[in-house]
Amino acid sequence: MAHLIRHKLTNKLTNAAHTVSHKSQAKVSGVFARLGFQAATDEEGLGFAECDDLDYDYRQGMQMDVLQGGEEGGHMEGEGELEGDSHYQRDGTGPRPATLKTGGSVDEDKPKITSWEAGWNVTNAIQGMFVLGLPYAILHGGYLGLFLIIFAAVVCCYTGKILIACLYEENEDGIKVRIRDSYVDIANACCAPRFPALGGHVVNVAQIIELVMTCILYVVVSGNLMYNSFPGFPVSQKAWSVVATATLLPCAFLKNLKAVSKFSLLCTLAHFIINILVIAYCLSRAREWAWEKVKFYIDVKKFPISIGIIVFSYTSQIFLPSLEGNMQKPSEFHCMMEWTHIAACVLKGLFALVAYLTWADTTKEVITDNLPSTIRAVVNLFLVAKALLSYPLPFFAAVEVLEKSLFQDGGRALFPNCYGPTGQLKSWGLGLRIGLVVFTLLMAVFVPHFALLMGLTGSLTGAGLCFLLPSLFHLKLQWRNLLWHHVFFDVAIFVIGGICAVSGFIHSIEGLIEAFRYNIHD
Repeated sequence: MAHLIRHKLTNKLTNAAHTVSHKSQAKVSGVFARLGFQAATDEEGLGFAECDDLDYDYRQGMQMDVLQGGEEGGHMEGEGELEGDSHYQRDGTGPRPATLKTGGSVDEDKPKITSWEAGWNVTNAIQGMFVLGLPYAILHGGYLGLFLIIFAAVVCCYTGKILIACLYEENEDGIKVRIRDSYVDIANACCAPRFPALGGHVVNVAQIIELVMTCILYVVVSGNLMYNSFPGFPVSQKAWSVVATATLLPCAFLKNLKAVSKFSLLCTLAHFIINILVIAYCLSRAREWAWEKVKFYIDVKKFPISIGIIVFSYTSQIFLPSLEGNMQKPSEFHCMMEWTHIAACVLKGLFALVAYLTWADTTKEVITDNLPSTIRAVVNLFLVAKALLSYPLPFFAAVEVLEKSLFQDGGRALFPNCYGPTGQLKSWGLGLRIGLVVFTLLMAVFVPHFALLMGLTGSLTGAGLCFLLPSLFHLKLQWRNLLWHHVFFDVAIFVIGGICAVSGFIHSIEGLIEAFRYNIHD
C-alpha cells in the first residue's frame, strides 16, 4: 500500500512538471508562428501539449491498473481498444480515435479502405479519360511531350507525398502525429495567425472548380463518344450528353469512399481493356508508323495547351488527404503512390507514342475519332462506361467540399446541416446533389470543346493544386526539417508550375475564343 501511495505522488509531480513544460513550449511556438518561423499555430501547439498530457496520463494509468490488477488478479476491460488508439497517435498506423461532431455526439464510423482500394481511386484519377488527349499533346510537343509525361508523373507523385507530409507534425518525442485532416486545414495553417481562414477559402474555390470541371469533362466526352460511335442516328452530341447525365443521377445517393472505390475498380478494368484494343490496332499498322513525324521542336502556340492536358491527366492531389485519412494502414500511402504513378507513366507514354505514330499529323483531339467506324464503336462503348464510372469520384469529392464548407462548418456554416440527427441525408440536401449533376450537364452542353476545356482547367487549377500550393505549403510548414535538395525541388517545382499555369491558361483562353468566334466543331 505504501508503495502505491509513493507511486501515485511521483506520477502526479512528474505530470505537473510535464504540463508546465508543454504549455511553455506552446507559448514559445506561438511567438515563432507570428514571426513566420514556426509551422504550428497556437492551437496546434496547445494541441500537442494536451495530446502528450493525455497520452502520459493514459500510460501512467495503465501502469497503475496493471499493478492493481496484479494484486487483485483482475483484468482491465477494453484495454485493446485503448492501446489501438495510442498506437495510432504515436506512429500513424493504428485505428483513429472517434471524432466528435459540433453537437458533441460521436461521429458515425465510416468504413476504411485498403491500400489497394486507395490505389484504384488514385488510378481512376490519374489514368482517367484524359489519356485520350495525350496523343494530341505529342502532336504539338514531340519528344518533349513524352518527356513531360514522365516528368509530370515524378513531380505529381512527389507533390502528393509532401502534401500528405503537411498533415503531420513531430511531437517532442520526434514522432509524427496527424494534426490536420484536409487540404483546407493545411492552407489555413500556412496563413495563420494573420489570415487564418484565407488559405482555406482559396483552396476551397480551387478544389470546387477543379472537381466540377472534371465532372463536366466526363459528361462532354460521353456525349462526344456516343455521337461519333453512331453517326447515322438522328441524335446530336448534346442529346447524348443528356442521356449520359440521366444515368449519373444515382451518384447523388453516394455515402462514402468505400462505394466509390468499387466504381473506381470497374473503371480501371475498363481502362485496361481500352488500352489493349487501341494498342493492338496500332500494332497491326506498325509498318506504317511515321517515326520521322515525331519532332524535337515544339509548336509554340499549341504546346502550352498540351502542357495543360498532360498536367490535368495526373491531378489527384485533391483526393489524397481524404484517401490517406480513410486508409486502414496510412503507412502504406507512399508505396501506393509510387506504384500507381509508375504504372500510369508507362501506360500513358506507350499509349500516346503508339497512337501518334499510327496517325501522325492527322491525330485528333480525342484519339478514338481516328479509329475505323467498326472498332471505334466498340472502343467508344467501353470509353463511355469508363467515363460514367469515373464520374462518382470527383462528384463525391465536390459534394464533400461543398457540404463541409457551406453546411457542416460548425457555427460558421452559411446554411443549416443537410443531414438529420441520425445521419440521414435530408430531402433538400439530396435535391442540391441532383442540382449539381444537372449543372454539369448544362456546362457540358454550352462548352463542348474537350481538349481546350481540359487544357484550361489543368492550367488554371491543376497546376496550382498539383505544383504550386503543395510545394509552397511544404516550404512553409516543414521548413525546419527540410534538407537543401528538398528546398531546391520545392522552389523549382513552384517556378516551373507557375510558368506552365500562366502560359497554358492564356493559350487555352485564346483557343476557346477562336473556337467560338469561327464556330469550330469538335
